[in-house]
Amino acid sequence: MSILEQEKFYLDIIEKHIQNGVVFLTSHGVVIDPQVEIGKGTQILPGTILKGNTKIGENCVIGPNSMITDCTLGDNVVFNSSQGAQSTVADGAKIGPFTQLRPDSHIEKNVKIGDFVEVKNSTIGEGTSIAHLTYIGDSDVGKHVNFGCGVVTVNYDGESKNRTTIGDYAFIGCNTNLIAPVKVGNGAYTAAGSTITKDVGDCDLAIARAKQENKTGWAKKKLDKYIEKHSK
Repeated sequence: MSILEQEKFYLDIIEKHIQNGVVFLTSHGVVIDPQVEIGKGTQILPGTILKGNTKIGENCVIGPNSMITDCTLGDNVVFNSSQGAQSTVADGAKIGPFTQLRPDSHIEKNVKIGDFVEVKNSTIGEGTSIAHLTYIGDSDVGKHVNFGCGVVTVNYDGESKNRTTIGDYAFIGCNTNLIAPVKVGNGAYTAAGSTITKDVGDCDLAIARAKQENKTGWAKKKLDKYIEKHSK
């Protein structure tokens, strides 16, 4: 198939979706496989690639610059500048920008997943927020959980993959490492900067970090040498 034939092929697919009530601002950079299903009122923004057996519900906003492969998205989903493969996203979820959903990710209703978040082989419960700079792998996360920046579920020990379980309404502090297998209970908190290796009970606060010690004046000699060096 020539380039012109390919272009006409994909333009015909886009025209079919327009006739079914899908909104396109432009066809530039948009590639949709023939078996893809898109609901009425959904907007497809520039640079969007929809592959395989992808199914998208009604009144979604997909793109710009997103690639979705073999995924099922519900209604009113926003999928902004992100990638997803072999995963499901329920109604009202907001994904991106710069999110990666790896295979077997299941995102429930009204979840918010933000920039530079990767989810793999995990279920994220309804209303949970994972705002930025976080890796969730091989995990079962409850509803209305809040993840701080820089959280990692540490799922691989060099030999095998293990799962992390997080209960409903938990609060996972910034830069927490959850060393699987581990469970965090309903309503539990982890303090920022903690490395959690033991289960955390319901409504408990887990603190796993070294106690801060300030050595008075320790940096003074270094600072003096630095100033002297750069003042010459």
